Amino acid sequence: MAVLSVAASMPVRATPPNKTLTYCSEGRPAGFDPAQSTTGVEYTASAFSVHNRLVEFKPGSTEICPSLAAHWDISPDGLQYTFYLRRGVKFHTTSYFRPTREFNADDVVFTFERMRNPEHLFRKAYPASAPYFVNLGLDKEITKVEKLDPYTVRFTLKSANGPFLMNLGLAFASILSVEYADQLLNIGKASNINWWPVGTGPFIFRSYTKEAEAEDALIRFDGNPDYWRPKDVQLSKLVFTIVPDATERVRKLKRNECQVMSYPRPSDLATIKADPKLELLSQPGLNLSYLVYNVSHPPLDNVLVRRALDMVINKAAIIKATFYEQENAAQIASAPIPPALWSYDETLKDEPFDLEKARALLAQAGYPKGFAISLWISSVQRPYNPNPRLTAEMIQADWAKIGVKANIVTRNWSRYIKGAHNSEHDAMLIGWTGNSDPDDWLGVMLTCDAISGINHSKWCHPVFDVLIKAARQTNDVEKRTMLYQEAQQIFKRELPFTPIAYASVYQPINKNVTNFKINPLCAILFMGVGLK
Repeated sequence: MAVLSVAASMPVRATPPNKTLTYCSEGRPAGFDPAQSTTGVEYTASAFSVHNRLVEFKPGSTEICPSLAAHWDISPDGLQYTFYLRRGVKFHTTSYFRPTREFNADDVVFTFERMRNPEHLFRKAYPASAPYFVNLGLDKEITKVEKLDPYTVRFTLKSANGPFLMNLGLAFASILSVEYADQLLNIGKASNINWWPVGTGPFIFRSYTKEAEAEDALIRFDGNPDYWRPKDVQLSKLVFTIVPDATERVRKLKRNECQVMSYPRPSDLATIKADPKLELLSQPGLNLSYLVYNVSHPPLDNVLVRRALDMVINKAAIIKATFYEQENAAQIASAPIPPALWSYDETLKDEPFDLEKARALLAQAGYPKGFAISLWISSVQRPYNPNPRLTAEMIQADWAKIGVKANIVTRNWSRYIKGAHNSEHDAMLIGWTGNSDPDDWLGVMLTCDAISGINHSKWCHPVFDVLIKAARQTNDVEKRTMLYQEAQQIFKRELPFTPIAYASVYQPINKNVTNFKINPLCAILFMGVGLK
């Protein structure tokens, strides 16, 4: 099968308009290396501002289209993907790197070999993990990445992989410069790739100033005057100011101290709508809010305990309180994927609220008097959970009714994610925004491979894994649906986490902002965004 693009000829360069846009972000990034990223904070600040991928999602959609690959071929057996690269694409020139050549096949090979091969020279110098890449099983599925000529790269897979092409549009697949990597190796500073990024994207990283322990931070980017798609650079400067408090983000937006802000609280929506200078965009989200049970920590390793905890959580009350009764703002979640996804299993139902049954399950598990566990929350608001503290307090009160004491632990965003990867939590409130392929949910959040990354439950079920891997190895949607629904049934029996809510996404912007679209895939995109 062949997928063709429009002609890959390079347009005339143009100087970006002399406009500066400021974005009020909710959290500071843990770094700028897309391979290490697993959250929207990093995706926005790095992968989708500084970098490009071989393919990309059309703005505002989950449809794949060409990017650094002008077109591609897929072999009839689905085992080989050959990408024909766009010519004339320049890497960024910065104070710390001056490229001597344009983007080519060597950069693609480096990007994926670094993630795939544990013996890769750069990976040995900077042994950073690539959790998303591993969660998707691509470290095992990709058997070879080879340069056929300077502008042709071929990927060979172990087996057919239905979601492979879509996965190449995700943040981790952002293409890096091997010339820059070699420069860092030569000066013994390979880790700088995480803090001084170089890409081919619409914005050039300039600086990141922050206090060592405080949330306050300022990230500065310049519009890329050499971007291969000039119409997508409508700003000369892009500034991120980190404002963890949602109320303060709204204040700054109203004062025009920022023109785009992340994640308003539902209680602020009315005042945003009433402001004649502001516009509130919204759409249903591909997201899930959920409560993780770390099954590597007793007593959460016992499914009876997890069932007891699950059945006493009042999801309806949580949604009503945290979303301030906003109409259509969120709906109760019972499955690990949202209803908008194909293969969603509508037969999955929650157990009825039943305190006596929950106490009986705890007694059967050996905990008749209950127990105490930690319940982690982040200080950062998310679209799927606008008030983590209130959500945790309501769950804490629900669990207290069956003798379970939850000690709420608050962490800033970067410390929260690091602690989750290190399995420091007992239970935690988290969420996910994925693409339109179920593998980006079930495969990333729940497989054994994902334990090193986004599977914060640390749950590994061999039969579940077999089903997910079988679904990856076919392009037959009907067969994949059957496999994914069977996997969802296992999930519901085992309950490694409790789904809580599917939320709509609200995006406030200044009315002077042009061509802004909500991205269904978590990151906020400034490609093509301008100011009047």
